[in-house]
Amino acid sequence: MLAVFEKSVGKSPEALLQNPQTESVVSALKDGFLANHFSSVHPDTVVINLSSSGFIAYSSHSRNPLLPRLFAVVDEIFCLFEGHIDNVAHLKQQYGLNKTANEVIIVIEAYRTLRDRGPYSPEQVVRDIQGKFAFILYDGSSKSTFVASDADGSVPLFWGTDSEGHLVLSNDGEVVKQGCGKSFAPFPKGCFFTSSGGLRSYEHPVNELKAVPRVDSSGEVCGLTFKVDADSKKGKSGMPRVGSDANWSNNY
Repeated sequence: MLAVFEKSVGKSPEALLQNPQTESVVSALKDGFLANHFSSVHPDTVVINLSSSGFIAYSSHSRNPLLPRLFAVVDEIFCLFEGHIDNVAHLKQQYGLNKTANEVIIVIEAYRTLRDRGPYSPEQVVRDIQGKFAFILYDGSSKSTFVASDADGSVPLFWGTDSEGHLVLSNDGEVVKQGCGKSFAPFPKGCFFTSSGGLRSYEHPVNELKAVPRVDSSGEVCGLTFKVDADSKKGKSGMPRVGSDANWSNNY
């Protein structure tokens, strides 16, 4: 799976944007560069143009049969999902879904509930999903994105920024390297990223994340990792909740 989002949809963390690029890196969106590259290395790829927001690409071929790849679109919500959810039955009941709903539909409904009614915090929504997973979701109605990886980083997910600051996400690290050069890095495990809130940890929601330079096997700095800063706490004003009917949708 692959997604490239224009800066207004997915504004990368400043640390990721400031990381040095290689001179050969070009725009991932220009002339369909990264979409064409992804299609050339992944059979049966379907590319979906998101107009000025970017694009997403999907191939059902998975190297690991235990971590299947799924794609669905519901009411302008596009979702790429890889992995499996252990507590499917519980989440179907929680979100009022029928017995035929699969993992990607559960994620879409969880997001839609968060967006429209906001009975839970975004941290809780992701934390409630038990299993091995990574997903990339794009909401066409609000031109926003929601990305997450499980607490163990069981499913490969990488990200980076291209020469124009567009956000690139993929389960294929070589594809991200091709589009992002030295800003390429693994997506932080146990974290989620949203258009409005940026990158946050759902395991440690009160702690800030700090960027740590990532060194490759040759000793060169290559991208950044983000780790929970145990000594740094977020201010209480970050996500206020007032009463039992509080709506978190403006903060997802």
